[in-house]
Amino acid sequence: MTSVGIDAIEIRTGSLKLDLPGTFAPAKDEDPEKYTKGLGLNASSFPDSYEDIVTMAANAAHRLMERKGLRPNDVGRIDVATESAFDNSKPVSTYVAGCLEQVNDGDFHHANKGERKFACVAATQAVDDAYNWIRAGRNRGRAALVIATDTALYARDDPGEATQGAGAVAMLIDEDPSVVEISTEQGYGSADETDFLKPQQQFPSVDGKRSMQVYLARMREALEDFESVSGDTHPDDYAYIPFHTPFPGMVRKAGLLGYRHMIRDTPVEDELAEEIGRQPRREAFGVSGQGPEASGTSSHVDEAGYEEAVREHMDALKGTDAYHEWYGNTIEPTLTISREVGNWYTGSVHVARASALQHALENGVDLAGQRLLVGSYGSGAQAEIHAETVVDGWEEEVRAFDADEQLAERYDLSFEEYEEIHDAHNHEKDTDVDPVTVPEGEFAFTGWGRMGEREYEYVN
Repeated sequence: MTSVGIDAIEIRTGSLKLDLPGTFAPAKDEDPEKYTKGLGLNASSFPDSYEDIVTMAANAAHRLMERKGLRPNDVGRIDVATESAFDNSKPVSTYVAGCLEQVNDGDFHHANKGERKFACVAATQAVDDAYNWIRAGRNRGRAALVIATDTALYARDDPGEATQGAGAVAMLIDEDPSVVEISTEQGYGSADETDFLKPQQQFPSVDGKRSMQVYLARMREALEDFESVSGDTHPDDYAYIPFHTPFPGMVRKAGLLGYRHMIRDTPVEDELAEEIGRQPRREAFGVSGQGPEASGTSSHVDEAGYEEAVREHMDALKGTDAYHEWYGNTIEPTLTISREVGNWYTGSVHVARASALQHALENGVDLAGQRLLVGSYGSGAQAEIHAETVVDGWEEEVRAFDADEQLAERYDLSFEEYEEIHDAHNHEKDTDVDPVTVPEGEFAFTGWGRMGEREYEYVN
């Protein structure tokens, strides 16, 4: 059976940078470590006034196609995942295709185009769609272009303001991929939840505490569901585990929860038991009303006692050398880019994967044949977990990333400039803000069409 997976990845960050400890914290009269240590963020990326979800998506896709030597006829499907769409009818993918046709011979009239929505998990769902399309033999030898693009902006003074970010990740899904082969097995955790909403509004409404709880609960369900079809997981099975990363501090909690689950009933737990004891078992907290000797014989469980014991064990586990070593090797490398760009909503988990691959390349890690465990999540809420196997030749593709160059070239905003650019992207304000950078060799928003549509041009 022919393998299907990710053949190429490109990233496009917004052209502007907000330094959180150096610029944002002093303006808010707050401790810089609230952002660097608490949230795990150093900076946020922002779009200039001529940038938006279309320009970032089109620029990422254009570089990918140019680098791979692709023509429109080589692509049979364009799917865009976003939480930042500005039209409830016309999909962003049509705008992106229109942009790409400006710089390519031929057109995408033959290509199936769509827009995916399920909060931050939507891009992974679009990858699944492309995978299934190819597996079904409906692609006619063509590849699929999947793009995650978002401007993850929050209202001024909102608790989520410091986690903002903007950027796009373009992925080519194809047979015999050059980066990773995607596993057939998947696991899901999904429930009707209200933790993050954007009902006909630009800026989201977020219940931060609830969102964290739902994120962890759905991830646990997805991992258990994945194991039901793939077998038990173990910390040593995966070179890296990229998680959905709204901010690195959230991943710290997910990583600890995942590690606890994977070591349960393994020699790792046995070894750690000498240091911190064994993990609490729910059955040990059963109450029958007839004394402790009958513990576990009733359906009634001392939930409060069990949960307190779990919290205490998790705190102890977090302090062990075994966990620190695993987290440093397996999770920390996935967060490098995210620390500098903030939340990209649908692109966040795909930025985490790219960060891990880049780290491996820079540190001479031989990844070919090794596996990644990818944990995607979208509020509302759904988590998906699947495995990916890194293939021979991955280094060449990852070497083509120019993420570091893009990050280094961003314009460093003053706080006053940040306030202006935030207003420029606030749909409720009619603000004409001059760009602080000059578009060159890229797509740019140029104005409005006869029906109020947004228009774009490639600027040389």
